[in-house]
Amino acid sequence: MDKKKIEEAVKLLLEGIGENVKREGLQDTPKRIAKMCEELFGGLEKDGKEHLLKSFAASNNEMILEKDITFYSVCEHHLLPFYGKAHIAYIPDNQVVGLSKLARTVEVYSKRPQIQEQMTAQIADDIMKYLNPKGVMVMLEAEHMCMTMRGVKKPGTITTTYVVRGEFEDNAELRNTFFNLVRR
Repeated sequence: MDKKKIEEAVKLLLEGIGENVKREGLQDTPKRIAKMCEELFGGLEKDGKEHLLKSFAASNNEMILEKDITFYSVCEHHLLPFYGKAHIAYIPDNQVVGLSKLARTVEVYSKRPQIQEQMTAQIADDIMKYLNPKGVMVMLEAEHMCMTMRGVKKPGTITTTYVVRGEFEDNAELRNTFFNLVRR
């Protein structure tokens, strides 16, 4: 990440909105924003597979659900935050992954300029690709600041996206079980 370019861009932005970049409260803002960008966009240099390749043998081949994984991301259209909860279920095929690895995979894709629809699919696709389960279902529920702070200005509006792969695709009962477990 080019922190100097970020600092220059922030100075230009502040000047563009009519601010004095030498004002006491703004003097270190470009550096703070550059440092923040490292944290917010750290997923750009990562891949979900680093968390999903280490799995463990397991005889349980029933659905495993990890729900309410908090995430924060940034909308690629407006560079405003969106945040919410991820819910991930998969049906193992004699292999399971450590529970923290699912949350870490969510982190990889939330830490980049992103759209929720794409993020949902990326998480599901990586789990299918690297864990090789019989099926996976991922649902994200998020509030988007681009809808809350600007434009239509509708705070509290939640966008829900979900993706199904494998056995979840053709099994409505399995999908309904997922939804019921998430709503508990």
